[in-house]
Amino acid sequence: MSGPHHKPKVSEREARQVAEAAREQDWRKPSFAKELFLGRFRLDLIHPHPMPATEQAQRGEEFLAKLRDFCETKIDGALIEREARIPDAVIDGLKEIGALGMKIDTKYGGLGLTQVYYNKALALVGSVSPAVGALLSAHQSIGLPQPLKQFGTPEQKETYLPRLARTDISAFLLTEPDVGSDPARLATTAVPDGDDYVIDGVKLWTTNGVVADLMVVMARVPKFEGHKGGITAFIVEAGSEGVTVENRNAFMGLRGLENGVTRFHQVRVPAANRIGPEGAGLKIALTTLNTGRLSLPAMCVGAGKWCLKIAREWSSVREQWGKPVAAHEAVGAKISFIAATTFALEAVVDLSSQMADEDRNDIRIEAALAKLYGSEMAWLIADELVQIRGGRGYETAESLAARGERAVPAEQLLRDLRINRIFEGSTEIMHLLIAREAVDAHLAVAGDIIDPDKTLGDKAKAGAQAGVFYARWLPKLVAGPGQLPRAYADFHPAGHADLATHLRYVERTSRKLARSTFYAMSRWQGRMETKQGFLGRIVDIGAELFAMSAACVRAELLRTTEAHGREAYQLADVFCRQSRIRVEELFGRLWSNTDDLDRKVVKGVLSGTYSWLEDGIIDPSGDGPWIADATPGPTTRENVHRPIR
Repeated sequence: MSGPHHKPKVSEREARQVAEAAREQDWRKPSFAKELFLGRFRLDLIHPHPMPATEQAQRGEEFLAKLRDFCETKIDGALIEREARIPDAVIDGLKEIGALGMKIDTKYGGLGLTQVYYNKALALVGSVSPAVGALLSAHQSIGLPQPLKQFGTPEQKETYLPRLARTDISAFLLTEPDVGSDPARLATTAVPDGDDYVIDGVKLWTTNGVVADLMVVMARVPKFEGHKGGITAFIVEAGSEGVTVENRNAFMGLRGLENGVTRFHQVRVPAANRIGPEGAGLKIALTTLNTGRLSLPAMCVGAGKWCLKIAREWSSVREQWGKPVAAHEAVGAKISFIAATTFALEAVVDLSSQMADEDRNDIRIEAALAKLYGSEMAWLIADELVQIRGGRGYETAESLAARGERAVPAEQLLRDLRINRIFEGSTEIMHLLIAREAVDAHLAVAGDIIDPDKTLGDKAKAGAQAGVFYARWLPKLVAGPGQLPRAYADFHPAGHADLATHLRYVERTSRKLARSTFYAMSRWQGRMETKQGFLGRIVDIGAELFAMSAACVRAELLRTTEAHGREAYQLADVFCRQSRIRVEELFGRLWSNTDDLDRKVVKGVLSGTYSWLEDGIIDPSGDGPWIADATPGPTTRENVHRPIR
């Protein structure tokens, strides 16, 4: 049996096996995005646009009104930025209006909001203070309420959900100083001892960890007689003996974020606090993230809306060369990009959220695409706003106010948004995660052909099965509705922009994407997983096609339900035209790129071949190890845990 000081040493293959075992492998429900990657444009899965039930919408709107009033009167975003802390009174107020329980069922004292209205609430809160948005999101999207809802026992739900709905803040603890997106090397242990587990280890970047009352902790249970072992999820009281918050971390942005380093030394946790069976921890974490990932793009939508408002107001009053800067094409193009992309981001988030609420479709790829696309595009939107504002965009809101101008925190937004490309799966990890799901159908039929551990007989059998699959599948990628001039005619009503042409493009291009993926599989076979540049571009194309589809479907929804349908069609049209240019560039870079040359340069950089290029500078970095020591043991630091009571 491995003790608490055992640090796992794993090969690349073992690490992949751990990740693969934790992946949700069955597809019991249809998936629009999965079909899209396979060259099948299933518009029927997203159109007509799903809608919330009247009672759900009414309950959601009532809470949004209450939350808006709270945000306008009780949250001072500038104060939080200045003092790098959310005032206790704000957190107490959020508890009072039920914001901690937005996603918790009403029978446990929560508000029971749908995913759609939960995301609208996060967009609203995040617009006044991204730090407050992050606190609520970390508590409910990935904190204890979600895994309890999906995997908790009735007793666990009765015990903890009422607390989480009204008084207790939760945190999710997976990352360690030496473990990021490779959980096979998880070093925190939970050793069985009678009716308890004893947890030892150090967790890094514990969002909400500094103020948490309850935590979900991922720890490795050793495998021995009577214990399956493996990475397991535990509910831990933050005030337990042996739990120490050793540091409150400070970041480029999100200055009010209560994020820390948490040490566990001989922390006793009852077996009743284990969520799910031993070894199910990673699966619980990944399943929680499937819909939990929608919270980040929701706040990105809020950021896009604010950027559009500031760009509109500023660009109409700031004059250069005798006319407002908005009238200059160089600035106008940026404003058009911000407006069109914000429309598409909201379309992606609302569609994915409503599908999550209906539970008719499997949205794991849609949620991942929303997170990937939202975080990348919101960063570009904020960057363009800073550029439109010029020197004022780089100046802090406090400095602007001090010299008598409107305190517009554009540079703060840029800093606050930057983490979204890293949080809850970096863009690079999201590319690989989505690519793995996108090529799942190929691996299901051809995986044994490229598996080095399979015998020649297994490979021959797999080859025959693959031959049958591709003989049926490949001919379907040759032609489709996208080549018919009148296909999707409902999306070109009189007096509106023509969105049918974009849907035909999406249909044609999804088949082209599937053909490209098949060609790459045949060309590289087992080496496909190392072609991360290629896979990233495949995923980015799929993200653009999903966003185009969502934008068109949303425009049609607004045409039939709102007064500004014509304007929505115009925004969707412009977005799709911009998106198509990006897609064509990505297709060109699938086969014409510097990936092979880049690998050679990287080898040279790491071997010191180009170290002469670093001459002439002074490194201002301090001393110390690149990765802090995380050896288990008693703490030597002061406990900076400060529960809000």
